[in-house]
Amino acid sequence: MRFIGLDVHRTFAEVAVLAEGQVHAAGRVATTALALEAFARTLRADDQVVLEATLNTQAIVRVLRPHVARVAIANPLRTRLIAEAKIKTDKIDAAVLAQLLAAGFLPEVWMPDETTAALRRRVARRTQLVRQRTRLKNQVHAILARNLIPPCPAADLFGHKGRAWLARQPLPSDEQSAVATYLRALDLAGIDLRAVEENLAQAALPRADVRHLITIPGVDAIVALSLVAAIGDVGRFASPLKLIGYLGLDPRVRQSGLQPARSGHITKQGRAQARGMLVEAAWVAAKTPGPLRAFFLRVRARRGAQVAAVAAARKLAVLAWHLLTKGQDYTWARPSLTAQKLRGLELRAGLPARRGHRGAAHDYNLKEVRAREHALSTQAERAYQQLVARWQPRRPKTGAGATSGERR
Repeated sequence: MRFIGLDVHRTFAEVAVLAEGQVHAAGRVATTALALEAFARTLRADDQVVLEATLNTQAIVRVLRPHVARVAIANPLRTRLIAEAKIKTDKIDAAVLAQLLAAGFLPEVWMPDETTAALRRRVARRTQLVRQRTRLKNQVHAILARNLIPPCPAADLFGHKGRAWLARQPLPSDEQSAVATYLRALDLAGIDLRAVEENLAQAALPRADVRHLITIPGVDAIVALSLVAAIGDVGRFASPLKLIGYLGLDPRVRQSGLQPARSGHITKQGRAQARGMLVEAAWVAAKTPGPLRAFFLRVRARRGAQVAAVAAARKLAVLAWHLLTKGQDYTWARPSLTAQKLRGLELRAGLPARRGHRGAAHDYNLKEVRAREHALSTQAERAYQQLVARWQPRRPKTGAGATSGERR
């Protein structure tokens, strides 16, 4: 059996082969489809190949995997910590990867399947478009600010009334031209965004995991899709703590000698896009009656709103792990609100409107239904408050077995 390390760059990959305890350089291979296919045909069926996760990793794995026994993907951040050296070349990096794989010390990352990878790309594309629209809007606001234009009286500066007001403002000719350019770019980005969201909605409709997640307050189809795209197969996380660490929502911990362990800010290691979506969902859940809002308020009273939002996002990740693992809906879900979310998802996916036909989503328009569900959610919130009312912080332990020392 041979262990083959690839140090991948944009146009080539340096190859190192570990066989019978000896490492030798095997030259370079161009990172094109034809060159990689020719290289793959020279490999043996029992070879094991390793390369670091980078932009073109998935395409390389797709070419090599049918020809070898295994293709391992190394975590570049953790590999660098293990194998950092003062002398660093492409040949040394490729050899180190092969040696780590052979010794069983390689910190691997999970490679998603084609469906999950495509979903990740769509979610990332939507995030890029949203950020692009935000930048364009900020440019328009900046033009108004530097020309001493008062705030727009309309609720939405970029709606019909807001644009009519904007056209009447006394701006210099170059600034008017810039505003027109930004508005055209904003409209084009909006068209692209609607197309991407329609595609995402069509992908979300048949998925049971998305339907389970949108029963959580604050979680819509986009947040649910972002989460399932980041998680992939939830079975690879043995516990919710593993998922929290994967999303970078676990706190940094420092402990030395006889001192108690100290927790700091979250690590922010892992899927930043999904983590951001969870924090946004946490802010919405904090305004909705239920146990999640009670949890947010309890943490906010001690640590402030920002820390409470991140803590609620962590709680949402734990809740998502349980719902996906068990295939269940949220216990305190509001049926009419969930039905409205599903109907909105169907309309966004391009399904025809059923005018004159009242479905389950129509119940959300009835005040008595909303009041009944609101009362049940408020009751659940009070039950959580009573449950945690007697919880008291405990003094931290000292010594080597110390924990964070606080009961949560």
